[in-house]
Amino acid sequence: MRFSLPFTIPSTGPDLRIALLAKAGAAILLPAVLALSLGGCGSGKAEKSKPVPVVGVMVARAEPVPLTTELAGRTEASEIAEVRPQVAGIVMARLFEEGSFVRAGQPLYQIDSRLLAATRDQAAAALESARATVEANRLRAERFAALAEQGGVSRQEAADAMATYHQSRAQVGQARAALASASVNLGFTRVTSPISGRIGISLVTKGALVTNAQATPMAKVQRLDPMYVNIRQSGAEFIALRRAIEKGELMAGAAPVTVILPDGSEYPLKGRLNPADIDVNPETGTITMRAVVPNPRGDLLPGLFVRARVGQGVVPDGILVPQVAVTRDPRGRASVLVATAKDELEKRQITADTPVGQNWLVTDGLKPGDRVVVEGLINAREGIKAKVVPAGTKPSGKKPEAGAAGA
Repeated sequence: MRFSLPFTIPSTGPDLRIALLAKAGAAILLPAVLALSLGGCGSGKAEKSKPVPVVGVMVARAEPVPLTTELAGRTEASEIAEVRPQVAGIVMARLFEEGSFVRAGQPLYQIDSRLLAATRDQAAAALESARATVEANRLRAERFAALAEQGGVSRQEAADAMATYHQSRAQVGQARAALASASVNLGFTRVTSPISGRIGISLVTKGALVTNAQATPMAKVQRLDPMYVNIRQSGAEFIALRRAIEKGELMAGAAPVTVILPDGSEYPLKGRLNPADIDVNPETGTITMRAVVPNPRGDLLPGLFVRARVGQGVVPDGILVPQVAVTRDPRGRASVLVATAKDELEKRQITADTPVGQNWLVTDGLKPGDRVVVEGLINAREGIKAKVVPAGTKPSGKKPEAGAAGA
């Protein structure tokens, strides 16, 4: 680097030129040295005047923590009956209002009954004829038995007469059964509801021909109170839950089931969980659980996709830490800052894998009584001394002293 001097060095001699050059260098370097010295002095004062950070802490405590999980589910009526005809005929009338509540045994349709009524009358006449034949054969069998003892007829003829009598009695039984069958078929012409519940739209109209083997139902009746919510849970999670309960890590509890509607709101009535299915779906690897939910007003409809918040048990000695206090490294390992007895901050590795509301459930790394930093985390870092106050403490609002402000 070349410098241009603000004056001209006369060429008076070697010694004089050297002296003038030394004076010029000193004039240039002196301001830079002074600037560096003053800058270092200011930095030291700023370092000494930095205030002690204030952190808010919460005291870790062990308490029973109920665990819940949200699973997708679908509502289903607790009873479903598809109304189908049991005899063939023409529909003469529909006897219900679509969408109304019907009771078990209430008539729903009337099918043309004239042909079946005639069949019933024919069976009744056949029964009377069979009964008359029985009486005639009884008298004949008794007469032949008396004549056989006197030698008037052979014993074979008497036996044949008695056999005819017994056959006619059997025919009476057959005629009675035919009459009962005809009466039942005649009763099937009035189609009734097999269960109590809400009936949907009618799939047949007056004048339609129905048969007893048709695949399409005439209508469908569903019982909506209570309502089932079929929930699917991973088979691996279900097995892990059972093992945790067996090991004592979780306590099995009869926690209620909360249904979350598609709009995000909670259904006001709680349900209860029925035992899970014993089969794992080979295609999805899930187990179906069923919750029974009261539905007195019919707010829940069949086929509705919902979410169910299900209790998974209770951790006997769980520690909850706010999620804002937990940091994770690139590998996902969780840690928190803990205030020691000397109010120094130290980093503590923890195990926090289960969220519980706005908190993390800590299963390892903390013990009851530890003071976990939950406020003032911006200025807090490992290894420094801090002013520790309970979380939620309002600032005093005092201004810093003049000496500290001017340092």
